[in-house]
Amino acid sequence: MTQTFPIYINGQWEDMADHPTFEQRCPANLDEVTGLWPASTRGDAQRAIEAAQEAFGPWSRWTVQRRAAILKVAHEAMKRRRDEFAEILTRENGKTLTESRTEIDSAILEMEFQIHEGVRVYGQTAPSSMDGVFAYSTRQPLGVVAIISPWNFPFNVPGRKITPALMAGNTCVFKPASLTPQTGLKFVELFVEAGLPAGVLNFITGSGGTLGHELVTHSLVKAISFTGSTQVGRQIHQQAARNMTRTQLEMGGKNASVVLEDADLDQAAEAVAKAAFACAGQWCTSTSRAIVIHGVAAEFRERVLELTRQIKVGNGMDPAVAMGPVCGTQQLESILDYLKMGKEEGATLLCGGGRMTGGEYKKGCFVEPTLFADVQPEMRIAQEEIFGPVLSIMEVADFEQALQVANQVDFGLSSSIFTSDLQKAFTFLEETEVGLAHVNLMTAVKEPHLSFGGVKASGFGLPEAGHTGIEFFSEHKVAYVKYR
Repeated sequence: MTQTFPIYINGQWEDMADHPTFEQRCPANLDEVTGLWPASTRGDAQRAIEAAQEAFGPWSRWTVQRRAAILKVAHEAMKRRRDEFAEILTRENGKTLTESRTEIDSAILEMEFQIHEGVRVYGQTAPSSMDGVFAYSTRQPLGVVAIISPWNFPFNVPGRKITPALMAGNTCVFKPASLTPQTGLKFVELFVEAGLPAGVLNFITGSGGTLGHELVTHSLVKAISFTGSTQVGRQIHQQAARNMTRTQLEMGGKNASVVLEDADLDQAAEAVAKAAFACAGQWCTSTSRAIVIHGVAAEFRERVLELTRQIKVGNGMDPAVAMGPVCGTQQLESILDYLKMGKEEGATLLCGGGRMTGGEYKKGCFVEPTLFADVQPEMRIAQEEIFGPVLSIMEVADFEQALQVANQVDFGLSSSIFTSDLQKAFTFLEETEVGLAHVNLMTAVKEPHLSFGGVKASGFGLPEAGHTGIEFFSEHKVAYVKYR
């Protein structure tokens, strides 16, 4: 029998036997139902918010060292259960086991940094212009915060959001993406088993429209941290503004890698192919546009084409597989629409371009790694986020045109340039309109001690991770003390 999973509110696992449920299916085999999940209601969301509000007072008065002690127990358990979590993630999301383990490892590093950052949230002292007055500032928690995480990195992103929120003294209501709820549940289990007090972290599953609206508009929710599409992010920001609720939005990308004449073409081709097709292209920092100078375009294209054709696609549980399925039928249909669009717009299809069927692929959401050439800046496949294993190669005359084309999109998350010319490298870093820029590295490179976020339609509010992780989840208070 298919297992029915619970939600977690106010320290209690609730099986919700009287609630309607929804299925989560394995994208590598749509016949496999990995679990049934409660379709939580707005009333359930309200109960979770109220539980978090009740827990906030006591939790916020804990010392940061005491909060850190519990999170460290959860952190150690995360390391022990790495392989268990990776298998669950692969069954739900489709990415390969290697990619899932890498995601868990990333979450371990993110959580470790944020725990240590949380115990170093110092205030400032400042000389007052008034005689006999001592002035200082402190950081205070906000209250109840809503965490809405995506399906493409369903373990790492909650770690990057929930850890600083708790370390700052807030309480949380966490809603995972409906495509990957068990991965989110396992993350919550770590904190429950570590002894987190009731109500501090609550977990609900169900429709983003139903639950998201309640989380975003409820007067007790003081901040919302969201990762997902730009369209939904804009809706969240508009709704949250009515209550002046602060928002942290990490949204879409249309990331470019620029390849100049003096680039190491082997290095560039390997980095671009990896960033384009890892996780089936379903990461916000993936490379979706390779912008190449005419003189080296043909050679670069052949090298990327060779690497693309070598990619073995299949069930992510198979250690020999390099690329798994895309995450669900809705995502599959959207990507196939873009593949059709690219052909109709006049791009040259070099390889891939369709769904993989028959044999081991017949029951899954498998898309061929796809390479388009002769892509023009105005084409929709060059402007819109496809979020799949699709790379567009665009040829330009010189560095100035490359920079112009790279910036000629609504998004601004990540970019890279491959060159040995320091002047052009630093000019690119100055003028590329992104929150994350690279030289001779793939667009997906990031580290937990540095902030992560985009500009333009890719991000809003303080970035995640790094020093700004805690900063978003806290506010400044200044005090003046007259002592004589």
